[in-house]
This record gives sequence, structure tokens and C-alpha cells, in this order.
Amino acid sequence: MRVDDHISEFGTMSVSTLARGCMCELNDYRRGDICDNPYSMELLRRATVLRDPPAWEVLQQCLSATVHRWVRRHTLRASACRFDSEENYVAQAFARFWQASVLHEQLEFHTLAAALRYLHASLNGVILDTLRTYLRPREMPLPEPGWAGEPFIEDDENSGDLWGIIQHLIPDAREQRVAYLLFHCGLKPREIVHYCPREFSKVREIYRMRRNILLRLMRNADNIRWQLARVR
Repeated sequence: MRVDDHISEFGTMSVSTLARGCMCELNDYRRGDICDNPYSMELLRRATVLRDPPAWEVLQQCLSATVHRWVRRHTLRASACRFDSEENYVAQAFARFWQASVLHEQLEFHTLAAALRYLHASLNGVILDTLRTYLRPREMPLPEPGWAGEPFIEDDENSGDLWGIIQHLIPDAREQRVAYLLFHCGLKPREIVHYCPREFSKVREIYRMRRNILLRLMRNADNIRWQLARVR
């Protein structure tokens, strides 16, 4: 992603100033107004290129209402919400969006519209994956860490390497277990509580740990990409 001539002017602005500008630009975008969206692009640059955690948090806050609207208008919403909450679909869409920016360095967003299209596609993928998961019979018990035949979170050729790198970046054993279940097994927070009641009893705790894990991975995004490049 590049912001071209706007970097020098907007690069020194505070995140809160960018957030206010981003919200105004999103309102204009929804009305169909065409503009450069410099506040949104600078916030996006800091979040996805500079891997700045505060910028990522604010970006999610700015775009959260938009993603919630997409969920409510989704043609498969009724079926999807039988298996997971709207809030979790939104969180997973952002997580998938962030993961793509880590795995694919060449991914660039030159416009706000392009970034929103990719985020929308991420949400669609999350919903479809959830429905595929629940429409398949679950007859096998939850595998333990290290099971050779366990599926990865996605059919990406880098997924196994990514998990191997992630587990070394999370020193806390409990958070590492949650990361394993989320990113390696592909389980949802509610599924973790269902299948591992002796380990985890509250969905809210899983959400909190997932947020901490994602922030840690964001701070180490460049290191993750460098290690993935070494193993290819």
C-alpha cells in the first residue's frame, strides 16, 4: 500500500486525528463520494505496513461498524449465526485480513475501496469456512498437539511453517495452547470451550487471549515474514 504524496503531510498526525478523518471518509464513501481518503490510507499504512498495534486497534474500531453491517446483510447470516456470534465473525474477518498482510508481502492497497473489498472477502471466507465446518459431521475427538494428520487453519502452503514460527513467539503455555487451537486446528472460541472444558470455561477468556496473541504477532510481523522466507 502506498499513500504517495500524502505520506509527508499525514505521516506526522496522531492516530486519534487519523481516526476522526477516517470516520468522515467512510461516511463519504458510503454516500458514494469519490475522494483520495488520505486519513484512511495513512491509518491503513501504519496498521498493515508499519505493523503499529495502536493503529491496528483504531483501524478495527473505525471499520467495525462496516463489517457488522456486512454480516447483517449477508445472505447466509441466518445459517451462520446458528453456529457463532456476529461479533466473532467480525473479529475473525479482521484476523484473516491481518494474516494475509503478513503472509503476502506483495499485498498492497492503493485505495480505501480496495482494502474494503479485501476485508469483505475475508468476512465471506470466514462465514463459508464456518458453515463448511459445521455441515461436516464431527465424529473424531479433538486431536492433541502434534497429531500428524491434523488439518491446518487454511489450505495455504505456508500454514504449517507459520504455526511453527508462531508457537516460538508465544512464551505463555496457556496462550500457546489457545493459539494452537485457534490457528492450527481452526477452532472457534466457542468450540474451544466446548471441546476443552477442563482447560477453558469462558469464551470471553479466549477472546481476550486471542487479542493478546494477535497483538504479539503484529509486533513480530517482520520477523515472521523473514522466517517464512527462509523456509520456502
